[in-house]
Amino acid sequence: MGKNNKKKSNIIPAETYLRLPPLADASLADQPIIDTHTHLVSTFSTYRSKYKNGTLYTIHDFVREMYHNRNVRAIVDVWCEAPVLMAWKELADSALTAEDREQKWGGVDYWFVMGVHPHDAKSYNDAVEASILEAMAHPRCVGWGEMGLDCHYDNSPRAIQQEVFIRQLNHAVRLGKPLTIHTREAEADTERILMEHVPADHKIHIHCFTDSPEFAQRLLQHFCNLYIGITGVITYSTNLNTSNIVSQMAISDGGPRILLETDAPFMVPSNLYNSIPEIKGSRLPLCHTAMIPWVAEYTAGKAGHPWSGADIMKRANENAKTVYGVQ
Repeated sequence: MGKNNKKKSNIIPAETYLRLPPLADASLADQPIIDTHTHLVSTFSTYRSKYKNGTLYTIHDFVREMYHNRNVRAIVDVWCEAPVLMAWKELADSALTAEDREQKWGGVDYWFVMGVHPHDAKSYNDAVEASILEAMAHPRCVGWGEMGLDCHYDNSPRAIQQEVFIRQLNHAVRLGKPLTIHTREAEADTERILMEHVPADHKIHIHCFTDSPEFAQRLLQHFCNLYIGITGVITYSTNLNTSNIVSQMAISDGGPRILLETDAPFMVPSNLYNSIPEIKGSRLPLCHTAMIPWVAEYTAGKAGHPWSGADIMKRANENAKTVYGVQ
């Protein structure tokens, strides 16, 4: 008969389902959420485009409402466009004081990183670099990225991607900024460039890891402060690499060197739908930070005994403090 011919519904679930059901595991719900990689502007833009009559009108509205009572402690927002979106400063400035973070962000700690994604490497220039360097001095900036290499889409020529990657790495290392790295189907070049230009003790976040476990192990062995970013893609049947490296790290000395992230608005964790049977056959149009516990729960299953979802959350939060100083 071939492949399953069931068609998924094109109907977008009601906005209320974005607010998510309560977590069945109380110990998991008790762990604060730290999302180490999210794209707030894109997430909010996706929300407004999918829900034309949506009830939330600003990014602050979205964060306050979607994360209300979800135990979200902190987010690391990612700005990686070229030219730089100047809205970064307005958002970052709105989180400068504890009072502002309470009133505007609902008590969520807002942090950010900035760099240029390999897709946009062809647009990197001195003006873009100057804007990033300005952002590096902001009190809410905790790193440089995301940057790196992407040989899957090749939206920028590979030689230019490498040139821009090295240029950004040199600045970030000089400034002592943690690195947020994007690498896809570029293992040899990413490994070579990192080892040539980055000290072995530098803080590194390999964001949304999907490449080979062997590649991850080489990086983990060489860089003592390198951590692997786990997103909802770990739950997808098309991706086995992420699960495999988690299993390997879980039995290594010191346990899993992981960070939890959403990469929102992308990659809703597929196990979330087990908690929302009412929308079976449909798909939520965006991911957001409050979905992190489902990523942790699935990751724990791949880590195996004795790791629970709460254990994974706790370890990832400790690692977020190590890499970004976020807690």
